[in-house]
Amino acid sequence: MYRMLIVDDEEKIRAVVREYAEFEDYEVEEARDGMEAVNLCREKDYDIIIMDVMMPRLDGYSACKEIKKHKDIPVIMLSARGEEYDKLFGFETGIDDYVVKPFSPRELMARVRAVLTRSRSASQAAQQQLPQRLTFGGLEIDIAGREVYVDGKRASMTPKEYDLLFYLVKNKGLALSRDKLLEEVWGYDFFGDDRTVDTHIKMLRGSLGPYRSYIVTLRGMGYKFEPEA
Repeated sequence: MYRMLIVDDEEKIRAVVREYAEFEDYEVEEARDGMEAVNLCREKDYDIIIMDVMMPRLDGYSACKEIKKHKDIPVIMLSARGEEYDKLFGFETGIDDYVVKPFSPRELMARVRAVLTRSRSASQAAQQQLPQRLTFGGLEIDIAGREVYVDGKRASMTPKEYDLLFYLVKNKGLALSRDKLLEEVWGYDFFGDDRTVDTHIKMLRGSLGPYRSYIVTLRGMGYKFEPEA
């Protein structure tokens, strides 16, 4: 049974999400603000967190950053703001998905299932299909440790950036459409759009620094990983 933490200062929101989650046999706990969520995560383990952005005491973004320092728990952020800037900021903090209020509880649960499926399979796939450490010039990828080094210095990357890089590397030289990346990296192809992929590619290239050119844009199609010979 999966354990879910719902973090929102609105009791009605927590009640709705709890109802749908418990219907699908999730074990659910609640927190009323970010500070309470951080304290709960220090004491307990959860499989996924549903987190509101605007909350008293500690906002969702700050709470997510604090939690991610110690535990790699998937986070789906809820927000009334749906601008690209807001989503980009959320992804940079390490969230796995971003849902705009008002939202469909059924869609939210579909996203939850997709995130959990991806989270559970990512580490197993990494260890089974590739060597434990890959090197492309000055770019090193530690598969087991889920860490990336650029010219010997550890790159600061979000979990989703790593998942995206790993999938590109695993399919080195192959042309990958945006839809394919959405399906394989995010675990769904209905809820995402091209901007989700493009935004994360931009972030990933920034993290790779001098090796950003290894991710090649295929105009009108998608991307591929093609390190220099």
